[in-house]
Amino acid sequence: MNMIRYLLVFVLVVAFLTNCGDGNEGMVGETKKVFRYNQTGGLTSLDPAFARNRANIWAVSQLYNGLFSFSRNLDVHPELVKEWEISEDGKTYTFTIQKDVHFHDDACFKGGRGRELKAADFVYSFKRIVDKNTGSTGAWIFNDKVLRAPNGEISDTAFVAKGEYTFKIYLQRRFPAFLQILAMPYAFVVPKEAVEMYGKDFRSHPVGTGPFMLKRWDEKNSLSLVKNEKYWKKDAKGQQLPYLDAVQVSFIEDPNQAFLTFEQGKLDFLTGITDFSRGQILEKNGKIKEQFANKFIVDRTDYLNTEYVGFLLEGKDEKENPFLNKKLRQALSYAVNRKALISFLRNGLGKPADYGVVPIALPSFDSTKVKGYPYNPQKAQELLKEAGYPQGKGLPELVLNTYTTDKEIAEFLQKEWKNTLGIDVKIETNQFAFHQDLVDNGKVKFFRGSWLGDYPDAENYLAMFYSKNFSPTGPNKTHFKNDEFDKLFQEAHDTDNLFTRYENYLKMDQIVMDEAPVIVLYYDEVLQIKQNYVTGLVIDAMNNLVLETVDFKPRNISQK
Repeated sequence: MNMIRYLLVFVLVVAFLTNCGDGNEGMVGETKKVFRYNQTGGLTSLDPAFARNRANIWAVSQLYNGLFSFSRNLDVHPELVKEWEISEDGKTYTFTIQKDVHFHDDACFKGGRGRELKAADFVYSFKRIVDKNTGSTGAWIFNDKVLRAPNGEISDTAFVAKGEYTFKIYLQRRFPAFLQILAMPYAFVVPKEAVEMYGKDFRSHPVGTGPFMLKRWDEKNSLSLVKNEKYWKKDAKGQQLPYLDAVQVSFIEDPNQAFLTFEQGKLDFLTGITDFSRGQILEKNGKIKEQFANKFIVDRTDYLNTEYVGFLLEGKDEKENPFLNKKLRQALSYAVNRKALISFLRNGLGKPADYGVVPIALPSFDSTKVKGYPYNPQKAQELLKEAGYPQGKGLPELVLNTYTTDKEIAEFLQKEWKNTLGIDVKIETNQFAFHQDLVDNGKVKFFRGSWLGDYPDAENYLAMFYSKNFSPTGPNKTHFKNDEFDKLFQEAHDTDNLFTRYENYLKMDQIVMDEAPVIVLYYDEVLQIKQNYVTGLVIDAMNNLVLETVDFKPRNISQK
């Protein structure tokens, strides 16, 4: 950190600079509130243009703001936007932003003082996202939506400032979920001065409008954020946000060790569950263990995450790819006891996916209109016989590709298919990144996958089966193609009528189930555990981490 910026933040942290340590020392000083959480999985950037994984999303969400955010029930909520208007054809969006919002104090600005946010900052930020020189993993949020020039490139007029506080976005086609796109971390606003001053190092020199500012990032060891004393937002009572003085993030890679650290009172919050911790927290039926609930706050909710097994639907014939046989795919799906999977392997965390690919957490989910593959061994055996492989006879060796942390589920499926259908399935395991690369590039025919919603609309899940979205450039990893599905998908984009869109979503979901390019396993749930003095930390179906309203009960302020 350069000296000027260091001096600017020094007054905020002087009372506890020497005490923050490695992030596991608890409260600092008598009056400072330091929230401690652990992040398993690498934090690679503090630049919202690369907010691809949870580690990056959680960090940048404390440093930046966007036009919108998601409320607890996943409705779009205005943040930096004051007013907005959508044209009748759904292609032009006009935004008027809040006044008197300032970027963090930083050496990139004149005199080191953060300047006021202007409409031109959004134009710059959005153009930067789609600029190929940026290399943002979030370019997709605009690439297939905003106005394009005749040469196919994104038009210079896709984003236009119309004054100090007003700007427009022009789309090439209607996209009803566009406001949800603008609530994603990729769409957070950044100042041109900081990006130009720090260049590629902007990833470690964040400058935003958010509730916290960077103090120090010791990569792979710890991240320290301090309160933005000039934050623009107040609570309903007019009190300045955030309530916390600092946020300390540790990077304990072993989730079991992270859980023990939480139990020791050295972390304030933890999310997720492991082989080790699930038995400590949950009964086999999914109920929270009484002794654990008495010590800590435990929250759970439906999660925008669908776990599945996919089939690559490409090849000349069944000899080259037996999964081209739909009845084989359906037989494998009927043979999975999803309730047993959740009970035995996850202590009841999650819900059996006996319906479609769209998860329970979304409002368009309807179990009465989409029928999937509830456990039915007899039906599975009948379909396998109709497929031409009675008791698995004549089938070539099937190979299920998965990743290291998923081996237990893969082995469960392996036993299900052997016991119910007589099919031998070999398991191949790789590190997650390599596994993802194999799947994205069509190098495996039978694979484990999951889809964590980028925004809370069923379109995001159904896009996995749209024929124009083939991987590796799109999310259609199975290379599923169905003309009726594509027609319904396009119609859903062309209407703002919510009921019409939902009806199309349900029809598309049923087509996916009928054609079975995937075996949907379960709809996930979020589990959060907190120390009993933590208040204001809200759980939602996207597992967002919003710390600006988090506080500690007074009796614990001096705890260490």
